[in-house]
Amino acid sequence: MEISKNYRMEKLEKIFEGAQDFLPLLGTDYVELYIGNAKQAAHYYKTAFGFQSLAYSGLETGVKDKASYVLKQDKIRLVLTTPLTSDSVINQHIVKHGDGVKIIALWVDDATQSFEETTKRGAKPFMQPTIEKDEFGEVVRSGIYTYGETVHIFVERKNYNGIFLPGYQAWKSTYNPGSVGLKYIDHMVGNVGWNEMNIWVKWYEDVMGFVNFLSFDDKQIHTEYSALMSKVMSNGNGRIKFPINEPAEGEKKSQIEEYLDFYESQGVQHIAVATDDIISTITQMLKNGVEFLSAPPHTYYEDIPNRLGAHFQEMKEDISILEKLGILIDADEDGYLLQIFTKPVQDRPTLFFEIIQRMGAKGFGAGNFKALFESIEREQAKRGTL
Repeated sequence: MEISKNYRMEKLEKIFEGAQDFLPLLGTDYVELYIGNAKQAAHYYKTAFGFQSLAYSGLETGVKDKASYVLKQDKIRLVLTTPLTSDSVINQHIVKHGDGVKIIALWVDDATQSFEETTKRGAKPFMQPTIEKDEFGEVVRSGIYTYGETVHIFVERKNYNGIFLPGYQAWKSTYNPGSVGLKYIDHMVGNVGWNEMNIWVKWYEDVMGFVNFLSFDDKQIHTEYSALMSKVMSNGNGRIKFPINEPAEGEKKSQIEEYLDFYESQGVQHIAVATDDIISTITQMLKNGVEFLSAPPHTYYEDIPNRLGAHFQEMKEDISILEKLGILIDADEDGYLLQIFTKPVQDRPTLFFEIIQRMGAKGFGAGNFKALFESIEREQAKRGTL
């Protein structure tokens, strides 16, 4: 097994050698969602997902056109932003797409250089390098468009000691439920249109220096009714991973087509967040009222020893508990992983969350695709969109 792991690591190192170093990314800084009612949504994410109040910007801080609530759990920062006027571009975004991810902010050492390097390679500018200051120092931010109306903001905060960003104040709240154990953003998945996946793969390669280190086609990701294709893009240090999905031909409408119909554009399909103890995390989230996709049949769990192979001996989790909670399990050359997916977190069947625990595995649960998509199709059938 050690030989296999060493071979796998050498293979990954060779793949990542192709990643260019003109855009060093230190991690995910924050994810900003445009929301119809951010005040109420913030309460939901605190109650259901265990986030804590961090910072606020709005009328009380001198901002007249929007209100933003910043939530934090370990290394994850979510920003929920709502418009205050009907003619706001944020309002226009919500009218078209519903609640969804607008900004994937990336932590960098030099936001000006990041903007220059990406725009000269073809990125469409969203925000010119801008210095924002307050009594705690300064932040430099810049931004570019990616698929659909989604944006990457580059955030340089090495000269800043404030709570979040200039213009925000600490958000004091008497209501702060405990964490459910979410640690950091593992990956974020984008859905793009028919025959668009390879276009955006090339965009991430050319514009941001990413590499494609995993690919799945419709022969691997399909059910009796639907299919999709996916390629996973990663930056050179592996901290930022963006799988990109496109629909594939099937007998009925795929989950990707359903997303594109209701989001009315390309966009972020789901945010995968990591935990060190998925059983504890999901047990608490269920108590908090989070809705997850239905569990696969009992035969799925009976087959776990066969599917995991040698990694089955490494398992610390009780299969009966995994089955009770509906948690999926898969393995690759490096170890195994456990994952589960929420139902959409708004009425449109668009954005959802994945909870993932990696026990050495570097993949994305390819062995679970069939079970996952059949579960999604059961929800589509209830919605009449399959």
